[in-house]
Amino acid sequence: ADLDLTTQSHPSEDIPRRRRRRRRSRRKTMIRALRSTSALTGRTAAFRRPLCLPRGTAASCDNAVDVSSPPSSKRLGTVETSRSPTDGFAASSSYFRREYRPSRSLRTSSASSTHRHHRHLGETPSSSKLVPTAHEALTSLTNRGGGASPLFPGATVAVGGFGLSGTPETLLNALSDDGFPMEAKELTVVSLTAGVDEFALGKLVESGRIKRFVSSYVGENKNFESMFFGGELEVELTPQGTIAARLRAAGAGIPAFYTPTGAGTIYAEGGIPIKYKSDGSMIPEIESPPREVREFPDRDGITRKYVMEEALHADVSLVKAWKADTRGNLVFRGTARNANPDCAMAGRVCIAEAEEIVEAGELSPDEIHLPGVYVHRLIHAADNEKRIERLKVTAPDENGDKAKVIGGGRGRIMRRTAREFKDGMYVNLGIGMPTLASNFVPDNVRIELQAENGLMGIGPYPSPDHADPDYVNAGKETITAIPGASSFASSDSFAMIRGGHLDLTVLGALQASSNGDLASWIVPGKLLKGMGGAMDLVGSPGSRVVVTMDHVARDGTPKLLDECTLPLTGRGVVDR
Repeated sequence: ADLDLTTQSHPSEDIPRRRRRRRRSRRKTMIRALRSTSALTGRTAAFRRPLCLPRGTAASCDNAVDVSSPPSSKRLGTVETSRSPTDGFAASSSYFRREYRPSRSLRTSSASSTHRHHRHLGETPSSSKLVPTAHEALTSLTNRGGGASPLFPGATVAVGGFGLSGTPETLLNALSDDGFPMEAKELTVVSLTAGVDEFALGKLVESGRIKRFVSSYVGENKNFESMFFGGELEVELTPQGTIAARLRAAGAGIPAFYTPTGAGTIYAEGGIPIKYKSDGSMIPEIESPPREVREFPDRDGITRKYVMEEALHADVSLVKAWKADTRGNLVFRGTARNANPDCAMAGRVCIAEAEEIVEAGELSPDEIHLPGVYVHRLIHAADNEKRIERLKVTAPDENGDKAKVIGGGRGRIMRRTAREFKDGMYVNLGIGMPTLASNFVPDNVRIELQAENGLMGIGPYPSPDHADPDYVNAGKETITAIPGASSFASSDSFAMIRGGHLDLTVLGALQASSNGDLASWIVPGKLLKGMGGAMDLVGSPGSRVVVTMDHVARDGTPKLLDECTLPLTGRGVVDR
């Protein structure tokens, strides 16, 4: 709209042409600045002091007016918002007020609709990160500063999600499609887990585009397991907390760091099979190298071994958010946050998909979990199936007592485990039998349960009609959150663990020895699961470790030994 910022008449014939051009230029610059400020905040506020405009306009520093007073000159409109007029810092003057009405979520289906959103938001196409489709977002990628696409052969791609929760389905489906350019091949994919067959990450594995997979747990993907043992796929198993920390370090410009996770195990010493020969001999063709180990005093002054880990940089990051604005600011929900922020930070280029996209300024700065500086492309999550991997619901007995449902030897183990709980403890319960111990917590004891995928304050399983795919535990089971619970990213979760802020860890095992060694994550050549977060949990200083498991395997082989025969999860870490 045309805006006349002058109220004084100046005959054009009395002003030199050059001065007129300078004044017009100053007025345009000021208008653009005010529009930009208003669009960024999505609201307006009155200045508490006079607004100084360029000399020669109606109100300069020598002839200022109170801009919070009612306007007397032509204006575009007024702010229509329920927020306080002093909440924010955008200009609200008698000379310019931006028309702003909070709109419904944006859904993009074409380039023309994207351009219309830019005009409505007062943004130029270059200032919005919204792209119509996943295919366009992926194929239009260039490295920062220009240059070739970062999806080159052999590129590293970091993918957010844990199990099926928080997985960028739309982007993965587009990348897995047969019609996607085949330049994206021989990829190294980094993700906390490998998903399931024929869905999201599973489809990408089956597309043949992946050469190496860096993950902490792959036990739910049967195709993945057969490809690995058949020599078709390289798998670099890495502790879950270490993956999150390496991604975060890459985004923070930290080249390397030391962690207690994995010290004294085959993970630090080297020799984990990464690729088997394809002749079916089950002989490793590639093995993990040894890692540098040094000794440092911990917080109690006890000297411990620490493993050096390098930052994990990604060429492209694919992440999923619950809500976003057009500037790429992201909000996550529940445990669907997991490693999504860490992946986004680590990428040279990051593409985010969101279930809901709103205009810039509609999100409060305090509710944003990941600033838009890390995000370069944004799409609407068109494929948003959000499968539940393991649906678990409340199933009490006829009298409503869940504890009575569990009996036999396992029931005795759970009752004994519950005696380890002390009032006020922060506890991590592993998947399987350890999770059942929460049914036997004494009435006079309150503990808070942590899920390493990003929740403190786990509640009971939901009722059948309240299962939520955005709230799952480390076993990918549906859960609820108690009042006072908090959610966070994977890197924050494992910072709590490594920092010794948890009081007790209860987890299962494949084997345990009399000297406190623990083996729980792999049977070489037969069973591929991964260490998940177990190495992080048992390696944390100050946390008590309790193991709950059956005493013998299904074939009758003892699991309690003088010395473990399987690769260790931790050496001398078990307290009970």
